[in-house]
Amino acid sequence: MKKTQLSLLEKTLHELDYPLRYEKGNFLGGECRLREERIVVVNRYIPLEGKICTLAHVISKTDPIGLTPEIANMVTALLQNNLVSQKNKKSPDS
Repeated sequence: MKKTQLSLLEKTLHELDYPLRYEKGNFLGGECRLREERIVVVNRYIPLEGKICTLAHVISKTDPIGLTPEIANMVTALLQNNLVSQKNKKSPDS
């Protein structure tokens, strides 16, 4: 299921004319500008869930009009789940 989500998100970025690169380094990923070109760079060593969340976040930031309802719903659900899990990981200050 998750590999299917990843491939759908990769396909969506390709349709939006965003080159996608998987690189190694000390970063999570996101959209950046290389010379005059906008590209999406994802750390190749982060877990599959992290790659999916990174791509979903980039797609949501581009605010594309022509997204299919399936992709739009998936991106929204992924971002909501990611925000909920991040809030649950934070520990209250004592």
